[in-house]
Amino acid sequence: MSDPMHLWLRHETRATERRAPLTPADAAAVISAGHRLTVESSPQRIFGDDEYAQIGAEVAPALSWTEAPENTVVLGLKELPDAPAELAHRHVFFGHAYKGQSGATALLERFRRGGGTLLDVEYLTKGGRRVVAFGYWAGYVGASLAMLHTRGALTGAVQPMERAELDERLRGSAADTGEDERYLVTGSRGRSGSGALDAIAVGGGTSTGWDREETAALDKDALLAHDVLVNCVGVSEPAPPFVTAEDLDRPDRRLRTLSDVTADFTSDLNLLPVNDRETTWAEPVRRLHDGAHGTPPVDIVAIDNLPSLLPREASTTFSADLLPHLLDLPRGTEPWRASREVFEENLARLG
Repeated sequence: MSDPMHLWLRHETRATERRAPLTPADAAAVISAGHRLTVESSPQRIFGDDEYAQIGAEVAPALSWTEAPENTVVLGLKELPDAPAELAHRHVFFGHAYKGQSGATALLERFRRGGGTLLDVEYLTKGGRRVVAFGYWAGYVGASLAMLHTRGALTGAVQPMERAELDERLRGSAADTGEDERYLVTGSRGRSGSGALDAIAVGGGTSTGWDREETAALDKDALLAHDVLVNCVGVSEPAPPFVTAEDLDRPDRRLRTLSDVTADFTSDLNLLPVNDRETTWAEPVRRLHDGAHGTPPVDIVAIDNLPSLLPREASTTFSADLLPHLLDLPRGTEPWRASREVFEENLARLG
């Protein structure tokens, strides 16, 4: 095999993050392959510290990765803490740093100062296609919350749960409404779109799927004739927005709920510019428009870590997809080269 690596699974600082990019079962495969694994203690991770210790991982204090040897590969999911100001390690996580998102330049500057590398999971590609993502469960949860809200069955805060519980709530909500609800899923052939369509089917909803052909030649009248829009489209270059403020003012609008699974609301490439910020677990829905001309109000669900509401299912799927590529990291296979190239291109743009 190639040289062994030291992999360091870090604690997530975001209080609402329950997922893990590597499950204990898959962590055992990393150790069996001859690699060293350190797991930071985390009281919120869906898998307990003891589960990792039992398969031979070393357990370290939270946020101690900053003191790890520089050849350590630090594995995470969401944003890094604000310190240290210089990042010297190789980091594997979702950096959200290449589409003009809030804080993107500051993050890249930290890598440049420290000489480290961001191997962004979103840009692990083979033949131009992503090899690992949380998309299915993001779409599933995003559509579920939109359906529950539209049916008046989403009240108050949301918390992590098992899929069986969520499915029960979806089916139960269908019994409480006799309305003919129309659901539109954009990006329907992707991972997120597939999850969204499945959730809508569980809840007994009627859905339409649009993908590249339909969104390239956007029919606004048809879009606004749906009750719910679940957006699962992410773009890498500017494109016409799906819903604008002017659309919400139209007297013939039926649309009343948006679910922004893509959550590019801090990016210049936001396809739903009517929204510019996230919603939270405490307040999962926010009003965008009070309604006019007899049209209903418009609300949005824009939680940017939707899969963390189904942390066990999301982690298990993601980890299984990531594991073979993680084992290939020391060899620098195509997905890792692709991610590194994107990082270096964006670093060079800093000047």
